Amino acid sequence: MSPNQKNYYFNEELATLAPFPSFALNRNGQVVIWNDLSKRYFGYSIDDFSEISTIKDSLLSTFSDQSWHRLLHRKELLRFENVQLLTKEDTIIQGTLIVTPCFVEGEPCILVTCLIDEFFKRLDDTTQELNDLKNGLLSTFMMVTLDSEGFIINCNQPFLKTSHWTPKRVLGKTFWQLFPETEESLKVTETIWRTLNSGQTWQGEVKKVTKDGLLYWVHLTAIPTYSQSEQSYRYILIEKDITHEKELQLQLEKIAYIDTETGLMNVHRLENVVTEMIEDERHFSFVYLSIDKYYTLKELHNNQVKNNLIVEFTKRMKIYFQDSYMARINENDFVVITPLGEWFIQGFLTYLKQNPIYDGNTAVPISISGGITRSPQDQSNFAQLMKASLATISNVREAGGDNIGSLSNATHKAINRKSIIEKRLLLALDQQDLKVLYQPLVNIHTGKIIAAEALVRWEDEEIGVVSPDELIPIAEETGLINNIGSFMIEEACKQAAEWQKEGFDLKVSINLSVREFRDKNMAKSILNILSKTNCPANLIQIEITEKFALEAEAETSIIKQMRKLESEGIVFVLDDFGTGYASFRYMQLLPIEILKIDQMFVASLLQSEKTQRLINGMVQFGKSMNLTVLAEGVETNEQRELLKDYGCDAIQGFLISKPVTESEISKLLKNEK
Repeated sequence: MSPNQKNYYFNEELATLAPFPSFALNRNGQVVIWNDLSKRYFGYSIDDFSEISTIKDSLLSTFSDQSWHRLLHRKELLRFENVQLLTKEDTIIQGTLIVTPCFVEGEPCILVTCLIDEFFKRLDDTTQELNDLKNGLLSTFMMVTLDSEGFIINCNQPFLKTSHWTPKRVLGKTFWQLFPETEESLKVTETIWRTLNSGQTWQGEVKKVTKDGLLYWVHLTAIPTYSQSEQSYRYILIEKDITHEKELQLQLEKIAYIDTETGLMNVHRLENVVTEMIEDERHFSFVYLSIDKYYTLKELHNNQVKNNLIVEFTKRMKIYFQDSYMARINENDFVVITPLGEWFIQGFLTYLKQNPIYDGNTAVPISISGGITRSPQDQSNFAQLMKASLATISNVREAGGDNIGSLSNATHKAINRKSIIEKRLLLALDQQDLKVLYQPLVNIHTGKIIAAEALVRWEDEEIGVVSPDELIPIAEETGLINNIGSFMIEEACKQAAEWQKEGFDLKVSINLSVREFRDKNMAKSILNILSKTNCPANLIQIEITEKFALEAEAETSIIKQMRKLESEGIVFVLDDFGTGYASFRYMQLLPIEILKIDQMFVASLLQSEKTQRLINGMVQFGKSMNLTVLAEGVETNEQRELLKDYGCDAIQGFLISKPVTESEISKLLKNEK
């Protein structure tokens, strides 16, 4: 809860015991508090205000729409004079309404206090009732009265009992002496005092201190009042002891933030600590330590070692990294936050060998893979520190493990850029900043354009141009590839339909991933987009990679979706042929009609006879499977002629055109006529 919310938080018990008819409305005008005096004077119960019969239609029916709006949305104290209030018995009561913004259970509300004209005339007859009300408050809550300078001039027995003061000792003490002498408490008390002096009520949870120095918690309501006889302000503190509830809350927080087996912080608490240190601009090393082959170690040794391995490892970590923050991330991963240098951190491996954990008389061969990331030099937030650490651990393990390493500056820059791309990509998708370019495919024999491949392009104002080779892997990793895929499908279908209107039956190829096809509704979504854009299915080609094909081979649901799209007229293209794990089996199972030879082979076509034989073999393989064979990355006439001799059907590459806008493709098509 923010400081502003605390200033207006309202205690339901106080509303119930208020000496005037009082009720609270939420911002929708619904009654959330209705005290007994309101029921007594107006005749309504809270149940009378349903969605059908609201307070606006009954008690406050004389209010204009403008006055009702002012009442609900007022952010400051407001007074309505000479208001006519309609009772349940259809009689009118004249009065004044005092409207105060407040918070009830954390929700913004309006407290309405009704000062009834007749009520004031009856005050003399109800003195006993007011005394009973006062006595009820005094017996239920701790109460302290302050003078205008903050000195204690009165208090009740519940306060004395909880605070351990005696009347003789506490009277004359100041408001500030009731709180701990800490910087945090000083800020709170100054806020309370400032609020009271501005004539406003303050409410919230505060920590106080007894006469003998013990801490306790209260929910405090501090109310300014004015004494006509003394012509000065007094301040009443109404308190409820919540120490038990607060201690329980702190225990639950401890459980939530502490690893019970080791006593170390868990990852949630670690994130808070690291974030605070970064905000304080502190320099430190984020040391990620992972026990190699942990589960194998547990299998090899007896139950006692299984149970004590982590505890004993933690003891050695605490001894070596004294005065450092430590956390347990999962069963066998730990993080140390330390100002110590890299050479000292790496010495932990030697320390473990000198102080082994024993299984009987045999030392347990613990191997550690670790990563050191500095803040703020390498990374500047918790998420990036974790990502860099995991990348370092992966590198260390690939090199054999049992080492504590760090990443190069270039790798850290790449991680930072990747993190920025992830965040900016979300924004780009939301604001539709992605663009589509098209690269033509031509018939190698006629030179006519037969299709265009739709390619996503993104130029961000903060990070510049992001190439597809950089964008697509990040999108797949973050799950945003589905969003990009949906965008590309719709744009391609719109454009294919537009070209058809212009008289060009040009096919458009879209690159999709296996991740997108794991959505069981993918085929249905594509067909819906075709219908929505009035695009014939036979104008769309879907390009898949060999990795896609290999995974789809094992998933019948993906094959079914591909078959469904094929039956509607969509053609599937096997992209990047020869770069993955080629399989004759998926050639049989999947509805592939076009085979696309990867540009890496075409690039070396003229330099290597071996490559020439390989590409010739690919073309003949495609022909034997009754597939159309397309070669991408063609840049020279010599490459084109050689591919033509091999029997290739179509080509794509800079020799024809680089990726261009849809209008440029239209120009090329018109020039062919």
